[in-house]
Amino acid sequence: MRRRALLRTGGAGLGIAFAGTGLLAGHSRAQPTTTQSSYEPLGRVDIDNAAEAVVGDDGDIVYVAATTGFATVDINDPSEPELLAEERGLEFDERRFNEILDVKVDGDLLAVAGPANQANDFLFHGFAVYDVSDPAEPELLGEPYETGYHIHNCYLEDETLYVVGNGELENPLVIYDLGGDEIEEIGRWSLVEHEPDWQDVDWLVRYLHDVYVHDDIAYLAHWNAGTYLLDVSDPSDPAYISHVTETTLEDELAVEDDNEAQMGLPGNDHYSAVDDTGDLLGVGREAWATGQGDPDGPGGIDLYDVSDPADPVHQATIDAPRALNERSNGGLWTTAHNFELRDGELYASWYQGGVTIHDVSDPSEPEEIASWRDPETAGFWTARVAESGETFVASSTELIPNAPTEGALYTFPIEAGERADQPSLTDPDDLAFDVEAPDDENGESGGSDDAETNADDGGNGDESDSENGDNGSDSVAGFTIGVGAAGGLAALEVLRRRSDRDE
Repeated sequence: MRRRALLRTGGAGLGIAFAGTGLLAGHSRAQPTTTQSSYEPLGRVDIDNAAEAVVGDDGDIVYVAATTGFATVDINDPSEPELLAEERGLEFDERRFNEILDVKVDGDLLAVAGPANQANDFLFHGFAVYDVSDPAEPELLGEPYETGYHIHNCYLEDETLYVVGNGELENPLVIYDLGGDEIEEIGRWSLVEHEPDWQDVDWLVRYLHDVYVHDDIAYLAHWNAGTYLLDVSDPSDPAYISHVTETTLEDELAVEDDNEAQMGLPGNDHYSAVDDTGDLLGVGREAWATGQGDPDGPGGIDLYDVSDPADPVHQATIDAPRALNERSNGGLWTTAHNFELRDGELYASWYQGGVTIHDVSDPSEPEEIASWRDPETAGFWTARVAESGETFVASSTELIPNAPTEGALYTFPIEAGERADQPSLTDPDDLAFDVEAPDDENGESGGSDDAETNADDGGNGDESDSENGDNGSDSVAGFTIGVGAAGGLAALEVLRRRSDRDE
Protein backbone atom coordinates (compact mmCIF):
# COMPACT_ATOMS: atom_id res chain seq x y z
CA MET A 1 0.00 0.00 0.00
CA ARG A 2 1.37 3.40 -0.93
CA ARG A 3 1.45 5.80 2.01
CA ARG A 4 0.09 9.34 1.97
CA ALA A 5 2.84 11.81 1.13
CA LEU A 6 3.09 15.59 1.34
CA LEU A 7 5.20 17.69 -1.00
CA ARG A 8 6.02 21.02 0.52
CA THR A 9 6.86 24.33 -1.11
CA GLY A 10 9.80 24.64 -3.46
CA GLY A 11 10.12 20.92 -4.06
CA ALA A 12 11.67 20.42 -0.61
CA GLY A 13 10.75 16.76 -0.50
CA LEU A 14 8.17 14.22 0.52
CA GLY A 15 7.04 13.41 4.00
CA ILE A 16 4.21 11.80 5.92
CA ALA A 17 1.41 14.23 6.82
CA PHE A 18 0.30 13.96 10.45
CA ALA A 19 -2.96 15.08 12.02
CA GLY A 20 -2.84 18.43 13.77
CA THR A 21 -5.08 20.40 16.07
CA GLY A 22 -8.53 21.73 15.31
CA LEU A 23 -8.87 24.85 13.20
CA LEU A 24 -12.41 26.06 13.62
CA ALA A 25 -13.30 25.41 17.23
CA GLY A 26 -15.42 28.55 17.40
CA HIS A 27 -18.01 27.24 14.94
CA SER A 28 -21.13 25.45 16.13
CA ARG A 29 -22.67 22.46 14.44
CA ALA A 30 -26.05 22.44 12.72
CA GLN A 31 -28.90 22.12 15.18
CA PRO A 32 -32.47 20.91 14.58
CA THR A 33 -34.73 23.77 13.55
CA THR A 34 -37.97 21.80 13.27
CA THR A 35 -39.67 19.01 15.16
CA GLN A 36 -39.97 16.68 12.17
CA SER A 37 -39.44 13.04 13.10
CA SER A 38 -37.25 12.29 10.07
CA TYR A 39 -34.71 14.26 8.12
CA GLU A 40 -36.18 14.80 4.64
CA PRO A 41 -35.77 17.07 1.59
CA LEU A 42 -37.74 20.29 1.59
CA GLY A 43 -38.49 20.14 -2.13
CA ARG A 44 -37.51 18.78 -5.52
CA VAL A 45 -37.80 19.77 -9.17
CA ASP A 46 -37.04 17.43 -12.10
CA ILE A 47 -34.21 18.45 -14.45
CA ASP A 48 -33.28 16.06 -17.24
CA ASN A 49 -29.57 15.18 -17.44
CA ALA A 50 -28.66 17.29 -14.39
CA ALA A 51 -25.01 17.49 -13.36
CA GLU A 52 -23.24 20.30 -11.47
CA ALA A 53 -25.29 22.94 -9.60
CA VAL A 54 -24.11 26.31 -8.27
CA VAL A 55 -25.93 28.96 -6.26
CA GLY A 56 -26.18 32.65 -7.18
CA ASP A 57 -24.98 35.40 -4.88
CA ASP A 58 -28.42 36.06 -3.36
CA GLY A 59 -29.02 32.38 -2.55
CA ASP A 60 -32.36 32.37 -4.38
CA ILE A 61 -31.30 31.08 -7.82
CA VAL A 62 -29.55 27.82 -8.67
CA TYR A 63 -27.82 27.23 -12.01
CA VAL A 64 -27.66 23.61 -13.14
CA ALA A 65 -25.46 22.11 -15.84
CA ALA A 66 -27.71 19.71 -17.71
CA THR A 67 -25.49 17.87 -20.22
CA THR A 68 -27.47 19.07 -23.25
CA GLY A 69 -27.62 22.62 -21.91
CA PHE A 70 -28.31 24.32 -18.59
CA ALA A 71 -31.23 25.34 -16.38
CA THR A 72 -32.05 28.04 -13.84
CA VAL A 73 -34.16 27.33 -10.75
CA ASP A 74 -35.81 29.69 -8.25
CA ILE A 75 -35.53 28.34 -4.69
CA ASN A 76 -36.79 31.45 -2.89
CA ASP A 77 -39.41 29.07 -1.49
CA PRO A 78 -37.26 25.95 -0.95
CA SER A 79 -40.35 23.79 -0.48
CA GLU A 80 -41.43 24.61 -4.04
CA PRO A 81 -38.38 25.07 -6.27
CA GLU A 82 -39.44 26.49 -9.64
CA LEU A 83 -37.76 25.84 -12.97
CA LEU A 84 -37.34 29.28 -14.55
CA ALA A 85 -35.52 28.54 -17.79
CA GLU A 86 -33.89 25.74 -19.76
CA GLU A 87 -31.39 26.41 -22.52
CA ARG A 88 -31.15 23.20 -24.56
CA GLY A 89 -29.84 22.19 -27.96
CA LEU A 90 -27.12 24.84 -27.94
CA GLU A 91 -25.29 25.27 -31.22
CA PHE A 92 -22.37 27.55 -31.99
CA ASP A 93 -20.60 27.92 -35.33
CA GLU A 94 -22.94 25.26 -36.77
CA ARG A 95 -21.74 22.72 -34.20
CA ARG A 96 -23.55 21.28 -31.22
CA PHE A 97 -22.45 22.47 -27.79
CA ASN A 98 -22.98 19.37 -25.69
CA GLU A 99 -21.71 17.32 -22.72
CA ILE A 100 -22.06 20.34 -20.43
CA LEU A 101 -21.32 19.03 -16.95
CA ASP A 102 -20.18 22.30 -15.36
CA VAL A 103 -21.41 25.86 -15.01
CA LYS A 104 -20.14 28.63 -12.74
CA VAL A 105 -21.78 31.90 -11.69
CA ASP A 106 -20.52 35.15 -10.18
CA GLY A 107 -22.78 38.18 -9.98
CA ASP A 108 -24.69 38.47 -13.24
CA LEU A 109 -22.26 36.32 -15.24
CA LEU A 110 -22.71 32.61 -15.90
CA ALA A 111 -19.96 30.57 -17.59
CA VAL A 112 -21.04 27.41 -19.43
CA ALA A 113 -18.19 25.09 -20.49
CA GLY A 114 -17.84 21.92 -22.51
CA PRO A 115 -17.70 19.32 -23.83
CA ALA A 116 -16.62 17.66 -20.61
CA ASN A 117 -14.70 14.91 -22.37
CA GLN A 118 -12.44 14.47 -25.33
CA ALA A 119 -14.69 14.55 -28.40
CA ASN A 120 -14.45 14.94 -32.16
CA ASP A 121 -14.67 18.19 -34.09
CA PHE A 122 -18.43 17.91 -34.62
CA LEU A 123 -18.85 19.35 -31.12
CA PHE A 124 -18.04 22.95 -30.24
CA HIS A 125 -15.14 23.03 -27.76
CA GLY A 126 -15.04 26.05 -25.49
CA PHE A 127 -17.23 28.18 -23.25
CA ALA A 128 -20.06 30.67 -23.48
CA VAL A 129 -20.83 33.54 -21.11
CA TYR A 130 -24.40 34.55 -20.27
CA ASP A 131 -25.93 37.58 -18.61
CA VAL A 132 -28.23 36.15 -15.91
CA SER A 133 -29.37 39.42 -14.36
CA ASP A 134 -32.79 38.04 -15.30
CA PRO A 135 -32.33 34.32 -14.57
CA ALA A 136 -35.61 33.53 -16.31
CA GLU A 137 -34.14 34.83 -19.57
CA PRO A 138 -30.39 34.16 -19.80
CA GLU A 139 -28.79 36.26 -22.54
CA LEU A 140 -25.70 35.15 -24.44
CA LEU A 141 -22.97 37.79 -24.22
CA GLY A 142 -20.90 38.21 -27.35
CA GLU A 143 -19.44 35.27 -29.23
CA PRO A 144 -18.69 31.97 -27.47
CA TYR A 145 -14.97 31.39 -27.07
CA GLU A 146 -13.53 28.38 -28.89
CA THR A 147 -10.62 26.75 -27.04
CA GLY A 148 -9.96 23.73 -29.26
CA TYR A 149 -9.87 21.46 -26.19
CA HIS A 150 -12.54 19.92 -24.02
CA ILE A 151 -13.34 21.51 -20.63
CA HIS A 152 -14.30 19.24 -17.77
CA ASN A 153 -14.63 22.03 -15.18
CA CYS A 154 -14.02 25.72 -14.62
CA TYR A 155 -14.18 28.44 -11.96
CA LEU A 156 -15.45 32.02 -12.31
CA GLU A 157 -14.33 34.85 -10.05
CA ASP A 158 -15.41 38.37 -10.95
CA GLU A 159 -14.52 38.58 -14.66
CA THR A 160 -11.73 36.01 -14.54
CA LEU A 161 -12.43 32.48 -15.74
CA TYR A 162 -10.15 29.59 -14.74
CA VAL A 163 -10.42 26.60 -17.07
CA VAL A 164 -8.96 23.09 -16.97
CA GLY A 165 -7.38 22.67 -20.40
CA ASN A 166 -6.55 19.01 -20.77
CA GLY A 167 -4.82 17.43 -23.72
CA GLU A 168 -2.53 14.51 -24.23
CA LEU A 169 0.65 16.61 -24.20
CA GLU A 170 -0.12 18.62 -21.08
CA ASN A 171 -2.91 19.45 -18.64
CA PRO A 172 -2.67 23.21 -18.06
CA LEU A 173 -4.75 25.58 -16.03
CA VAL A 174 -5.74 28.32 -18.49
CA ILE A 175 -6.94 31.74 -17.29
CA TYR A 176 -9.15 34.12 -19.27
CA ASP A 177 -10.16 37.75 -18.81
CA LEU A 178 -13.85 38.21 -19.64
CA GLY A 179 -13.94 41.94 -18.89
CA GLY A 180 -12.64 43.44 -22.12
CA ASP A 181 -14.21 43.97 -25.51
CA GLU A 182 -13.10 40.45 -26.37
CA ILE A 183 -12.32 37.41 -24.24
CA GLU A 184 -8.55 37.13 -23.80
CA GLU A 185 -6.28 34.41 -22.46
CA ILE A 186 -4.07 36.07 -19.85
CA GLY A 187 -2.19 33.24 -18.16
CA ARG A 188 -1.59 29.53 -17.77
CA TRP A 189 0.25 27.04 -15.58
CA SER A 190 1.30 23.53 -16.50
CA LEU A 191 2.21 20.59 -14.27
CA VAL A 192 4.50 19.13 -16.92
CA GLU A 193 6.39 22.40 -17.17
CA HIS A 194 6.69 22.57 -13.38
CA GLU A 195 7.75 18.91 -13.11
CA PRO A 196 8.74 17.71 -16.62
CA ASP A 197 8.95 14.03 -15.64
CA TRP A 198 5.14 13.94 -15.33
CA GLN A 199 5.20 13.97 -19.14
CA ASP A 200 6.18 10.29 -18.92
CA VAL A 201 2.92 9.41 -17.11
CA ASP A 202 -0.30 8.73 -19.02
CA TRP A 203 -2.14 12.04 -19.45
CA LEU A 204 -5.30 10.66 -17.82
CA VAL A 205 -3.37 9.70 -14.69
CA ARG A 206 -2.22 13.35 -14.27
CA TYR A 207 -5.53 14.76 -15.53
CA LEU A 208 -6.46 18.24 -14.27
CA HIS A 209 -10.01 17.51 -13.22
CA ASP A 210 -11.13 20.67 -11.42
CA VAL A 211 -10.09 24.09 -10.14
CA TYR A 212 -11.26 26.18 -7.18
CA VAL A 213 -10.11 29.72 -6.34
CA HIS A 214 -10.20 31.56 -3.00
CA ASP A 215 -8.26 34.63 -1.82
CA ASP A 216 -5.77 34.56 -4.70
CA ILE A 217 -4.99 30.85 -4.33
CA ALA A 218 -6.07 28.31 -6.95
CA TYR A 219 -6.55 24.69 -5.88
CA LEU A 220 -5.99 22.22 -8.73
CA ALA A 221 -7.27 18.65 -8.40
CA HIS A 222 -4.68 16.87 -10.57
CA TRP A 223 -5.91 13.27 -10.18
CA ASN A 224 -3.00 11.02 -9.14
CA ALA A 225 -0.50 13.86 -9.19
CA GLY A 226 -2.33 15.37 -6.20
CA THR A 227 -3.84 18.75 -5.40
CA TYR A 228 -1.69 21.75 -6.28
CA LEU A 229 -1.90 25.18 -4.63
CA LEU A 230 -1.00 28.14 -6.87
CA ASP A 231 -0.63 31.83 -6.12
CA VAL A 232 -2.84 33.57 -8.70
CA SER A 233 -2.68 37.09 -7.24
CA ASP A 234 -1.20 37.90 -10.64
CA PRO A 235 -3.27 35.69 -12.94
CA SER A 236 -0.86 36.32 -15.78
CA ASP A 237 1.88 34.59 -13.80
CA PRO A 238 0.56 31.75 -11.55
CA ALA A 239 3.18 30.55 -9.07
CA TYR A 240 3.50 27.18 -7.32
CA ILE A 241 3.03 27.21 -3.52
CA SER A 242 2.76 23.56 -2.44
CA HIS A 243 0.82 20.40 -3.06
CA VAL A 244 -0.60 17.39 -1.26
CA THR A 245 -0.58 13.89 -2.68
CA GLU A 246 -1.18 10.28 -1.75
CA THR A 247 1.26 8.99 -4.35
CA THR A 248 4.57 9.99 -5.87
CA LEU A 249 5.77 10.41 -9.41
CA GLU A 250 7.88 7.30 -8.91
CA ASP A 251 4.75 5.37 -7.88
CA GLU A 252 2.91 6.43 -11.02
CA LEU A 253 5.84 5.67 -13.35
CA ALA A 254 5.85 2.15 -11.93
CA VAL A 255 2.14 1.55 -12.53
CA GLU A 256 1.52 -1.21 -15.07
CA ASP A 257 -2.23 -0.67 -15.63
CA ASP A 258 -3.11 2.97 -16.30
CA ASN A 259 -6.84 2.24 -16.34
CA GLU A 260 -6.70 0.76 -12.84
CA ALA A 261 -4.64 3.76 -11.71
CA GLN A 262 -7.29 6.13 -13.06
CA MET A 263 -10.16 4.31 -11.38
CA GLY A 264 -8.83 3.16 -8.04
CA LEU A 265 -7.20 4.45 -4.89
CA PRO A 266 -4.79 5.82 -3.84
CA GLY A 267 -4.94 9.17 -5.60
CA ASN A 268 -7.93 10.24 -7.69
CA ASP A 269 -7.96 13.88 -6.55
CA HIS A 270 -11.28 14.77 -8.14
CA TYR A 271 -12.51 17.95 -6.40
CA SER A 272 -10.58 20.23 -4.05
CA ALA A 273 -11.93 23.31 -2.27
CA VAL A 274 -11.40 25.37 0.88
CA ASP A 275 -13.83 26.76 3.43
CA ASP A 276 -14.82 30.41 3.72
CA THR A 277 -11.79 31.17 5.92
CA GLY A 278 -9.34 29.56 3.49
CA ASP A 279 -7.82 27.55 6.36
CA LEU A 280 -9.42 24.17 5.74
CA LEU A 281 -8.95 22.25 2.47
CA GLY A 282 -11.07 19.30 1.42
CA VAL A 283 -9.90 16.85 -1.25
CA GLY A 284 -12.55 14.50 -2.61
CA ARG A 285 -11.43 11.28 -4.28
CA GLU A 286 -13.72 9.75 -6.91
CA ALA A 287 -12.76 6.06 -7.01
CA TRP A 288 -14.17 2.55 -7.23
CA ALA A 289 -13.18 -0.99 -6.32
CA THR A 290 -10.74 -2.44 -8.85
CA GLY A 291 -9.71 -5.71 -7.21
CA GLN A 292 -6.11 -4.55 -7.08
CA GLY A 293 -5.54 -4.67 -3.34
CA ASP A 294 -5.69 -2.25 -0.42
CA PRO A 295 -7.03 0.39 -0.63
CA ASP A 296 -9.86 -0.92 -2.79
CA GLY A 297 -13.24 0.78 -2.62
CA PRO A 298 -15.02 4.10 -3.04
CA GLY A 299 -13.06 7.28 -2.39
CA GLY A 300 -13.66 9.60 0.55
CA ILE A 301 -12.79 13.18 1.48
CA ASP A 302 -9.49 14.20 3.09
CA LEU A 303 -9.23 17.32 5.24
CA TYR A 304 -6.06 19.44 5.47
CA ASP A 305 -5.04 22.43 7.57
CA VAL A 306 -3.84 24.99 5.00
CA SER A 307 -3.68 27.99 7.30
CA ASP A 308 -0.09 28.04 6.08
CA PRO A 309 -0.60 27.30 2.36
CA ALA A 310 3.06 26.40 1.99
CA ASP A 311 2.79 23.70 4.64
CA PRO A 312 -0.51 21.73 4.44
CA VAL A 313 -1.12 19.23 7.24
CA HIS A 314 -3.50 16.28 6.96
CA GLN A 315 -6.21 16.28 9.61
CA ALA A 316 -8.63 13.43 8.94
CA THR A 317 -10.31 11.32 6.29
CA ILE A 318 -14.08 10.96 5.92
CA ASP A 319 -14.73 7.56 4.42
CA ALA A 320 -17.31 6.97 1.71
CA PRO A 321 -20.38 4.85 2.46
CA ARG A 322 -19.74 1.21 1.64
CA ALA A 323 -21.92 -0.57 -0.92
CA LEU A 324 -22.91 -4.06 -2.02
CA ASN A 325 -21.11 -3.60 -5.34
CA GLU A 326 -18.41 -0.96 -5.43
CA ARG A 327 -17.26 -1.51 -9.02
CA SER A 328 -17.80 1.34 -11.47
CA ASN A 329 -20.29 -0.74 -13.46
CA GLY A 330 -22.07 -2.12 -10.39
CA GLY A 331 -24.97 0.33 -10.50
CA LEU A 332 -24.41 1.56 -6.95
CA TRP A 333 -21.97 4.46 -6.69
CA THR A 334 -21.09 5.80 -3.24
CA THR A 335 -17.80 7.55 -3.95
CA ALA A 336 -17.22 11.19 -3.05
CA HIS A 337 -18.22 13.81 -5.56
CA ASN A 338 -18.53 17.61 -5.24
CA PHE A 339 -18.98 19.35 -1.89
CA GLU A 340 -18.86 22.66 -0.03
CA LEU A 341 -17.12 23.69 3.19
CA ARG A 342 -18.96 26.51 4.96
CA ASP A 343 -19.27 27.78 8.54
CA GLY A 344 -17.45 24.85 10.09
CA GLU A 345 -19.52 22.27 8.24
CA LEU A 346 -18.98 20.03 5.22
CA TYR A 347 -21.88 19.52 2.80
CA ALA A 348 -21.04 16.45 0.73
CA SER A 349 -22.54 14.40 -2.10
CA TRP A 350 -21.87 10.66 -2.46
CA TYR A 351 -23.92 9.80 -5.56
CA GLN A 352 -26.32 7.05 -4.42
CA GLY A 353 -24.70 7.19 -0.99
CA GLY A 354 -26.74 10.36 -0.53
CA VAL A 355 -25.91 13.72 0.97
CA THR A 356 -24.37 14.38 4.36
CA ILE A 357 -23.51 17.24 6.67
CA HIS A 358 -20.41 16.86 8.81
CA ASP A 359 -19.35 19.09 11.67
CA VAL A 360 -15.72 19.91 10.86
CA SER A 361 -15.22 22.64 13.46
CA ASP A 362 -12.54 20.30 14.76
CA PRO A 363 -11.29 18.93 11.42
CA SER A 364 -9.20 16.29 13.14
CA GLU A 365 -12.45 14.71 14.39
CA PRO A 366 -15.22 15.30 11.80
CA GLU A 367 -18.67 14.20 12.96
CA GLU A 368 -21.59 13.30 10.71
CA ILE A 369 -24.68 15.18 11.87
CA ALA A 370 -27.13 14.75 8.98
CA SER A 371 -27.69 12.30 6.14
CA TRP A 372 -30.30 11.37 3.58
CA ARG A 373 -30.26 8.96 0.67
CA ASP A 374 -32.59 7.28 -1.79
CA PRO A 375 -30.30 5.14 -3.94
CA GLU A 376 -33.06 4.13 -6.34
CA THR A 377 -33.89 7.66 -7.50
CA ALA A 378 -31.12 10.01 -6.35
CA GLY A 379 -27.46 9.99 -7.37
CA PHE A 380 -26.11 13.24 -5.95
CA TRP A 381 -23.55 15.16 -8.00
CA THR A 382 -23.02 18.08 -5.62
CA ALA A 383 -24.14 19.76 -2.41
CA ARG A 384 -24.10 23.56 -2.11
CA VAL A 385 -25.22 25.97 0.60
CA ALA A 386 -28.03 28.27 -0.51
CA GLU A 387 -28.67 30.15 2.75
CA SER A 388 -26.23 29.71 5.62
CA GLY A 389 -27.82 27.95 8.56
CA GLU A 390 -31.05 27.36 6.66
CA THR A 391 -30.90 25.57 3.31
CA PHE A 392 -28.61 23.67 0.97
CA VAL A 393 -29.23 22.24 -2.48
CA ALA A 394 -28.09 19.03 -4.14
CA SER A 395 -28.36 17.96 -7.77
CA SER A 396 -29.12 14.36 -8.74
CA THR A 397 -27.88 12.88 -12.00
CA GLU A 398 -29.02 10.17 -14.42
CA LEU A 399 -25.47 9.56 -15.61
CA ILE A 400 -24.59 6.58 -13.40
CA PRO A 401 -24.16 3.42 -15.49
CA ASN A 402 -26.61 0.60 -14.71
CA ALA A 403 -28.49 2.71 -12.14
CA PRO A 404 -32.12 3.96 -12.14
CA THR A 405 -31.34 7.42 -10.74
CA GLU A 406 -33.17 10.53 -11.99
CA GLY A 407 -32.16 14.07 -12.90
CA ALA A 408 -33.40 16.58 -10.34
CA LEU A 409 -32.54 19.41 -7.97
CA TYR A 410 -33.32 18.87 -4.28
CA THR A 411 -33.49 21.39 -1.44
CA PHE A 412 -32.61 20.33 2.13
CA PRO A 413 -32.79 21.93 5.57
CA ILE A 414 -29.54 22.65 7.37
CA GLU A 415 -30.23 20.78 10.58
CA ALA A 416 -29.19 17.61 12.33
CA GLY A 417 -31.01 14.38 11.55
CA GLU A 418 -31.21 11.22 9.50
CA ARG A 419 -33.81 9.80 7.17
CA ALA A 420 -36.12 7.39 8.95
CA ASP A 421 -35.65 3.82 7.71
CA GLN A 422 -32.61 4.87 5.69
CA PRO A 423 -32.08 2.23 2.95
CA SER A 424 -29.11 -0.04 3.40
CA LEU A 425 -26.45 0.10 0.71
CA THR A 426 -25.03 -3.32 1.53
CA ASP A 427 -28.17 -5.47 1.96
CA PRO A 428 -29.69 -6.51 -1.40
CA ASP A 429 -33.05 -7.14 0.31
CA ASP A 430 -33.18 -3.49 1.37
CA LEU A 431 -32.53 -2.09 -2.10
CA ALA A 432 -35.51 -1.30 -4.32
CA PHE A 433 -33.61 -2.23 -7.48
CA ASP A 434 -31.35 -5.09 -8.51
CA VAL A 435 -27.69 -4.83 -7.56
CA GLU A 436 -25.52 -7.90 -7.82
CA ALA A 437 -22.66 -8.55 -5.46
CA PRO A 438 -19.23 -9.04 -7.08
CA ASP A 439 -18.72 -12.59 -8.31
CA ASP A 440 -15.24 -13.26 -7.01
CA GLU A 441 -12.69 -12.25 -4.45
CA ASN A 442 -11.11 -9.78 -6.85
CA GLY A 443 -14.32 -7.76 -6.94
CA GLU A 444 -15.31 -8.60 -10.49
CA SER A 445 -18.88 -7.47 -10.95
CA GLY A 446 -21.70 -9.82 -11.80
CA GLY A 447 -23.67 -6.91 -13.23
CA SER A 448 -23.95 -5.89 -16.86
CA ASP A 449 -21.29 -3.77 -18.50
CA ASP A 450 -23.92 -2.48 -20.92
CA ALA A 451 -24.83 0.89 -19.44
CA GLU A 452 -26.92 1.73 -22.49
CA THR A 453 -29.32 -1.16 -21.96
CA ASN A 454 -30.29 0.08 -18.50
CA ALA A 455 -30.03 3.80 -19.12
CA ASP A 456 -32.24 3.90 -22.19
CA ASP A 457 -34.96 1.52 -21.00
CA GLY A 458 -34.73 -0.37 -24.26
CA GLY A 459 -33.59 2.54 -26.41
CA ASN A 460 -34.37 3.11 -30.07
CA GLY A 461 -31.56 0.97 -31.44
CA ASP A 462 -29.88 3.88 -33.24
CA GLU A 463 -26.17 3.64 -33.83
CA SER A 464 -24.26 6.70 -32.68
CA ASP A 465 -22.62 8.85 -35.32
CA SER A 466 -20.18 11.70 -35.38
CA GLU A 467 -22.80 14.38 -35.93
CA ASN A 468 -24.32 13.49 -32.59
CA GLY A 469 -21.01 14.23 -30.95
CA ASP A 470 -19.29 10.92 -30.37
CA ASN A 471 -16.42 10.99 -27.93
CA GLY A 472 -12.92 10.04 -28.90
CA SER A 473 -11.62 6.59 -28.10
CA ASP A 474 -9.69 7.77 -25.03
CA SER A 475 -11.40 7.77 -21.67
CA VAL A 476 -11.22 10.80 -19.43
CA ALA A 477 -10.65 10.71 -15.70
CA GLY A 478 -13.35 11.96 -13.45
CA PHE A 479 -16.90 10.74 -13.69
CA THR A 480 -16.63 7.29 -15.31
CA ILE A 481 -17.48 8.94 -18.49
CA GLY A 482 -14.16 9.44 -17.15
CA VAL A 483 -12.47 6.29 -16.60
CA GLY A 484 -14.32 3.25 -17.67
CA ALA A 485 -14.66 3.53 -21.43
CA ALA A 486 -18.09 2.10 -22.30
CA GLY A 487 -20.05 2.74 -19.11
CA GLY A 488 -20.48 6.48 -18.70
CA LEU A 489 -19.81 7.27 -22.34
CA ALA A 490 -22.69 5.05 -23.40
CA ALA A 491 -24.95 6.72 -20.85
CA LEU A 492 -24.07 10.14 -22.24
CA GLU A 493 -24.76 8.96 -25.77
CA VAL A 494 -28.17 7.72 -24.66
CA LEU A 495 -28.96 11.10 -23.17
CA ARG A 496 -27.90 12.83 -26.37
CA ARG A 497 -30.30 10.63 -28.32
CA ARG A 498 -33.10 11.40 -25.90
CA SER A 499 -32.41 15.09 -26.40
CA ASP A 500 -32.42 14.68 -30.17
CA ARG A 501 -35.80 12.93 -30.05
CA ASP A 502 -37.30 15.56 -27.75
CA GLU A 503 -36.26 18.56 -29.86
